[in-house]
Amino acid sequence: MLTVLLQIFAFAWLLLPAASFYLPGVAPKDYKKGDTIPLLVNHLTPSLVKKSKTNSKTLVYSYDYYYPKFHFCKPEGGPQKQLESLGSIIFGDRIFNSPFEIKMLEDKTCQKMCTAEYSKSDAIFVRRNIRAGYSHNWIIDGLPGALHVVDQHTLTDFFNPGFPIGQVDEQDKARLHNHFDLIIEYHMRSKDVYRVVGFNVKPASYSSANLDEKSLPEDYCNPDLQPVYLNKDRESKVLFTYSVYFKESKTAWATRWDKYLHVFDPKIQWFSLINFSLIVVILGIIIAHILHRTLKNDIVKYNEVNLDDDVADDSGWKLVHGDIFRTPKNPMLLSIIVGSGAQILMMTSVTIVFALFGLLSPSSRGALSTFMFILYVLFSIVSSFVSGYLYKFFGGENWKMNMILTPLLVPGVLFGIFIFLNFFLIYVNSSGAIPIGTMFAIVVIWFVISVPLSVLGSLLASKRPMISVPVRTNQIPRQIPPQPWYLRTIPVMLISGIFPFGSIAVEMYFIHNSLWFNRIFYMFGFLFFCFILMIVSTALVSVLMIYYTLCSENYKWQWKSVFVGGGCAIFVFLHSLLLVGGKNLSGFPSIVLYVGYSSVISLLVFICCGSVGFIVNLIFVRKIYAQIKID
Repeated sequence: MLTVLLQIFAFAWLLLPAASFYLPGVAPKDYKKGDTIPLLVNHLTPSLVKKSKTNSKTLVYSYDYYYPKFHFCKPEGGPQKQLESLGSIIFGDRIFNSPFEIKMLEDKTCQKMCTAEYSKSDAIFVRRNIRAGYSHNWIIDGLPGALHVVDQHTLTDFFNPGFPIGQVDEQDKARLHNHFDLIIEYHMRSKDVYRVVGFNVKPASYSSANLDEKSLPEDYCNPDLQPVYLNKDRESKVLFTYSVYFKESKTAWATRWDKYLHVFDPKIQWFSLINFSLIVVILGIIIAHILHRTLKNDIVKYNEVNLDDDVADDSGWKLVHGDIFRTPKNPMLLSIIVGSGAQILMMTSVTIVFALFGLLSPSSRGALSTFMFILYVLFSIVSSFVSGYLYKFFGGENWKMNMILTPLLVPGVLFGIFIFLNFFLIYVNSSGAIPIGTMFAIVVIWFVISVPLSVLGSLLASKRPMISVPVRTNQIPRQIPPQPWYLRTIPVMLISGIFPFGSIAVEMYFIHNSLWFNRIFYMFGFLFFCFILMIVSTALVSVLMIYYTLCSENYKWQWKSVFVGGGCAIFVFLHSLLLVGGKNLSGFPSIVLYVGYSSVISLLVFICCGSVGFIVNLIFVRKIYAQIKID
């Protein structure tokens, strides 16, 4: 636990003096001829790509590389776990050393590693995971082992991180990869000084069942050999081999990640960005028309008539002026949700900005998630300040309870969901199961840092002067007339949620692939503008819907603004289930894990966008009711 705490504070400290080169915080490593280059192995992760004609089901949990049923070769003395950041541990990274012996500029051909024996049950297990598309994730000098791929649209070469543990052939039979050609690209910095700038792997399947032990090494890696098929009716022996080839490259160390960060079809993202930018502009014009013309005319008309007279107008928002600032139901819960949403909004915004400027390098595994966790803890002061201020605005008196619940309610719910899902990860022996020590460290960090910051935020909110309201609240609540069907909670959420979701739909696809299938997400430029579009469209559409709600003489806008703003969370959840891969899930644990984590993501989106909807509408309501004259 102490190690995890030190890693977090060290990471935060290293961000301050970050250098200005391409990958801040990552120092290049120089090698000389004959120097050992360690190859590290990470967890085995599933793939979204269909690997079989007869079985297209998808699994969503990872395995340790040295999980016993895979029988992969171990180094002498046993695997040694590598030091990892908190974010890396939370997202399932489990990095160990390997038996590969690699020395700079020393090629090797068909080196034997070990012979593994697969029982009948182990053979069935491995064959299932080959069909599920599980992939190796190896690391050399911070670079992931990748497949060399050619983009058929642009005819450009790039490296696709990860490579499969096996493949399904034309006969729909699963073959195991037991030979690996390691191609290491290097750049000569100066005389006898080299740097690794690329790492790709060519896996193959060569069966040595018909060869004797006296065969030459080249015989074991002959492409003419039959593939390795694990037999489910008897034990199978498999010989694992590898070859190492060094290839000189003109790629500089500072740009070595360019070949990994490939966009398959950027036109789709540009089309989506431009399309929904136009939608936001049109939506903004509609809102401006309402505020400038319709609303202005309403204010002039209402200021000219006597309230005692019968005002015949479809726009009846002024008729509820005596109830518009009436305290809503469950004011403490509402203030906590809005405060937590402000915390999530600040964390997301700052993270995207830092990543946009390249300050969170993909070579620093877990840096992004660790940074997000640190910001979430630090922005507890924002959450408690907003929550305490709103609760005071609502006239709440139990401010101590609000101060206690704000840092505990939403984080506690999220932590409880993670613990529940963690039991399923443990059940399937997944590497993604968070160790008890890491969980304890998270709890300690939360109570040592977040809770004191929350107390400070609540105290600051209590000392701030209260914002004024432009109208008085009547003692007797006004009766609300029947509302149109489209202004009821569920329909209005569906109508208003489609606009913000449309701005992030394409990026959500890449984010889900990154979370579930170990893909590197690096398109933070697109994500930044899509995030801005989502926030702006959420604010605009929520103001529009609340205006129509007030015109229907419904003064209960507080909770409705939260639901209207968070409406896009419904589409985020449906998108993850129907379009990303949820419909092909195999097994009850995969379904629970996928639905559970997708629900968490949707909940966070709802809280974040809901807080935006409430805050914007609070400003809107105060603004329009300050413009009218009340006798």
